[in-house]
Amino acid sequence: MEFLLEPTLVTVFLAASPILMVLYLMIGRHWGGSKAGPAGWLTAVLVSLLFFGVEFSTLLVAWTKAILLAFFVLYIIWMALLLYNTVNEAGVISAIGQEMPGIAWDKPAQALLLAWIFGAFLQGATGFGVPAAVVAPLLVGMGFAAGAAVVIALLGHAWAVTFGSLGSSFVSLIASTGMSGNELASPTAVLLAITCLGCGLGVLWLQDRGTAIRKRGLFVILLTVVMGGTQWAIALSGLWTLAALGAGLAGLLVAIPLLSFETNRMARVQPSVPESMTENNQSRTKRLLVAFFPYMLLIIVVLLGQLLFRDVLNTVKIDPVFPAVCTSKGWCIPEGAGRSISIFGHGGALLLYASLLAYLWYRWRGPLPTAYSPNYSGRVIGHKTLKGMVKPTIGVYSLVAMALTMEHAGMTQLLAQVLSQTGLLFPFLSPLIGALGAFMTGSNTNSNVVFGQLQGQTASVLALSIPLILAAQTTGGAIGSLFAPAKVIVGCSTVSGADEGHVLKLASITGLVIIAVIGFLVWVLAAFISPS
Repeated sequence: MEFLLEPTLVTVFLAASPILMVLYLMIGRHWGGSKAGPAGWLTAVLVSLLFFGVEFSTLLVAWTKAILLAFFVLYIIWMALLLYNTVNEAGVISAIGQEMPGIAWDKPAQALLLAWIFGAFLQGATGFGVPAAVVAPLLVGMGFAAGAAVVIALLGHAWAVTFGSLGSSFVSLIASTGMSGNELASPTAVLLAITCLGCGLGVLWLQDRGTAIRKRGLFVILLTVVMGGTQWAIALSGLWTLAALGAGLAGLLVAIPLLSFETNRMARVQPSVPESMTENNQSRTKRLLVAFFPYMLLIIVVLLGQLLFRDVLNTVKIDPVFPAVCTSKGWCIPEGAGRSISIFGHGGALLLYASLLAYLWYRWRGPLPTAYSPNYSGRVIGHKTLKGMVKPTIGVYSLVAMALTMEHAGMTQLLAQVLSQTGLLFPFLSPLIGALGAFMTGSNTNSNVVFGQLQGQTASVLALSIPLILAAQTTGGAIGSLFAPAKVIVGCSTVSGADEGHVLKLASITGLVIIAVIGFLVWVLAAFISPS
């Protein structure tokens, strides 16, 4: 069947109306995702039934798929909340907030170290919102405002999303387009290295505008060369699953000694520095390692789970097959599997294992001296976790259901077609298409699956370099995921007092600036790179 709806002004507005509704309510009315999400979902349902020829049976298929996809995200949120409450009740967040200034004495360096470098390392190992959920409360514990901490955490690790989660987004791009990973690795890693620079500068701008950039701009450039270059080299070697993980690790190995040396030197030459910076560095490092112990547990659990025990943990999966559905306007979704979920190997399961190990450790050894209460209670941890789960669960499911309703109605395809029918402007808009997919689903992986083939086919018709355009697709998807409402909910879930609407607005502005820069570079490069 041929898709009968033409991209007119009216149909494009109707297709975009659920997204516009969510943006208006979250940014304009300051609604949280748990209220704006259902409104956007309802809008998508009404528009799909009244104007896009969708039947109720098709909606049921979309909503059932949404249960799986939402659970895939919520599994992370629920367990990230559990880990956060487990370590927070033990005094870990407070301890890191006290000790981190001893390594990075100024706020810009602290933001870069935690969000841009440590966050990228976590993204390489876990992904799916874990870095934002873990890093944001650490920043708040160090004195950052709640909203700014969430945006910085979301932005900081975005450059590592494509090769993060052990390369899941990059692998999905290969699978959906049929292109060789060797062809895609270099242009993708180059664009992501530029994005790495943009994310680092963005973190500084959010922290203290031009003052922070003047103070730490050279540091960002140096670490961009280290991390971006490492990711490029590893990806080019064919080890896509380890590219972001290796880049984050290289950044930590360079940044921590460099910042520690700088802090100690300043403590010697400036008598006005805090007394806490002049004490023995070994003592400070020891206390910081003790505070970071649960996160080291998390890293060990993730590495063991993803590399050594991956096959064993992934033996039990939810992997249903859904029937083909069509609308009366000719848009069809073929038969196929929904979101596959590994019950024991999912990132959420790995967070659960780390949380249980951390809980047992603090029950045995006792909480840190910085704990709010000497009574380390599992009941308190459980109560706070369950309380924090309600709003994210409502928000994430409704937003995912909205996205899949739009996809099954052909609304998403219509929006992508409009963006792709722009001729010479297409290379500039290519990252925006990737961002659109990630914005709707909260996932660069899903964006690559939905739009990867469309981008490749359009590049072929316009005689553009297909690897370059596909690299732009996944780079845009990586940045788009930082201001996706579902990801914003993940970031805010572990931070009390963060306004989701304000976070979405600030993250969107920052992300779109970076996407525009990437789009301009792709547009320039497309004129010089052969399509062959």
